[in-house]
Amino acid sequence: MSDDVKGLSFEEALAELDSMVAKMDSGQIKLADSVALYERGVALRNHLESLLSEAKTRVEKIQLDPASAEPKTVPLDVE
Repeated sequence: MSDDVKGLSFEEALAELDSMVAKMDSGQIKLADSVALYERGVALRNHLESLLSEAKTRVEKIQLDPASAEPKTVPLDVE
């Protein structure tokens, strides 16, 4: 995945991907440009999946305390 994609926030990557899909759906771009957009789209999708996976892991660290049935947080060991 290219470094410029890795630096994008979830919202930025999703907005760019939406824009790219709209361009491709318009049918107004050349085949070579469509292929390049598709390749970048794959990188954006992978980045978005990675960000979602990280968020899911963090959310899963919020657990119910079995003794009190109250939510508690568990520190996330992320580097």
